[in-house]
Amino acid sequence: MGILEPSSTRTKSLRTIDRNDRLHRDALTVLQPGFVGTTPPDWLRRHLGEGLGSVALFARNVTDPQQLAALTAELRRENPHVLVAIDEEGGDVTRLEAGNGSSWPGNLALGAVDDPELTRDVARELGRALAECGVNYNWAPSADVNSNPDNPVIGVRSFGADPDLCARHTAAWVEGLQSVGVAACAKHFPGHGDTAVDSHLGLPVVDIDVDLLRSRDLVPFKAAIAAGAKAVMTAHIMVPALDGDRPATLSRAVVDLLRQAPSAGGLGYQGLIVTDGIEMGAIADTYGVARGTVLAVGAGVDAICVGGGLADEETVLHLRDALVAAVREGELPEQRLAEAAARVRELGEWTAEQGEVSGRLAPDLAIGLRAARRALRVTRQPGAGFAPVTERPYVLSFSPVPNIAVGDQTPWGVAGMLAARFPGTHAESVGPDDATPELLPALVDRIRRESAGRPLVVVVRDLHRHAWMSRALDGVLAERPDTAVVEMGVPRASARGALHIATHGAARVCGLAAVEVLTGQPTGQPTPHP
Repeated sequence: MGILEPSSTRTKSLRTIDRNDRLHRDALTVLQPGFVGTTPPDWLRRHLGEGLGSVALFARNVTDPQQLAALTAELRRENPHVLVAIDEEGGDVTRLEAGNGSSWPGNLALGAVDDPELTRDVARELGRALAECGVNYNWAPSADVNSNPDNPVIGVRSFGADPDLCARHTAAWVEGLQSVGVAACAKHFPGHGDTAVDSHLGLPVVDIDVDLLRSRDLVPFKAAIAAGAKAVMTAHIMVPALDGDRPATLSRAVVDLLRQAPSAGGLGYQGLIVTDGIEMGAIADTYGVARGTVLAVGAGVDAICVGGGLADEETVLHLRDALVAAVREGELPEQRLAEAAARVRELGEWTAEQGEVSGRLAPDLAIGLRAARRALRVTRQPGAGFAPVTERPYVLSFSPVPNIAVGDQTPWGVAGMLAARFPGTHAESVGPDDATPELLPALVDRIRRESAGRPLVVVVRDLHRHAWMSRALDGVLAERPDTAVVEMGVPRASARGALHIATHGAARVCGLAAVEVLTGQPTGQPTPHP
């Protein structure tokens, strides 16, 4: 039997242990990490038991609804209040259906229809699909006003370029999603729409004055807050008018703008604030992920999204220990970390309550195709010779380099859908390296020869942003004026071709709706294929 230490010493030692345990738990709670695989690894289970408050899911974690439901059930066995997060915007950005394309059109398509009830219905059904699989927290919708048409990362993910339109649809999307117990996360505060740099790769600068920021970019976020959005995600962008030293995610001034009462000039938001992926280039390449994590929490952010690229236990421990060390060294107030962790737990409790009281109805998949049909904008050139596709067409897709948010895993276009109808369809994809000024004449001549006697369909994406694509399309149209053109990005360029279809996004249902117009025949109801 050992010698007992004095009671005062024992009490101090126990307090130290309790504080250390609380610090570690709080630091784990504010992290929202990802992992690799379709079942939870042992390290993730262990950390859920030790206080980890959230888990982030990506396409690599999903094979089908049954597998995903089993995975989320395993997570809840370790922590019943865990936030199971996913980046499921619908449209071009889908994790549930990354292998085949989304059953729901994205924001730009919904903005083009401009029926908030439809937007609310689509978000509700998407939410039901998530809830059915045990996902209770969605990093969506994008509340960004796509004011810069050359934006390389927002584009069709935005409801449009008009702040009021974006506001009413952001509110409707939040209400629809949360009506079935899935927490919404409006992003990317204070607005990523006026950027020309992808923050996955670098640090964009939005150099506008505060008046424009308030009258344009903040309008949809105000609507999201009024609609009761449970979370808001910060953007990795510099806004010199607010903070000339640090990007929004790490800026006390930007977080204060979101938190402070309207009487003090803020938006009065009191819910969870989460970062965009902390390992994105805008933060990782300038501050590093650990330093960025500490600065973000110190600035008033409550949760750290990580795991799109860094998805291992080492990352979790690295960020946890960085937060604990910052508290011990006096850089990060202990109360600030505790406050952040409390907000995460509060949202976890809300989602758990929603799961207990809300019915788990199967999603109405038909609504996605109905919405996609309404979003189409069809322009016909009289006398140009277009006839509905009734036999094996030649489908040419001009494919830009995909942005990282969308990824290159999800198929897009109409070639596969037409091939399913018309065996013998020829499908070809052309990128910028295939259509250089030197190679273009030979490319156009080959397409002319190979497409002879076939209907020709050309699929483009953000034609207005890609000079090579525009030149290639003009070359093809000069040889084949009867060509049908399907624009699946932002339809900023003028309508070209004998038939021009603007889908306002590249979701699977947008492609199905376009095929109906191309063929003059209905496609039937879409079947999800996660």
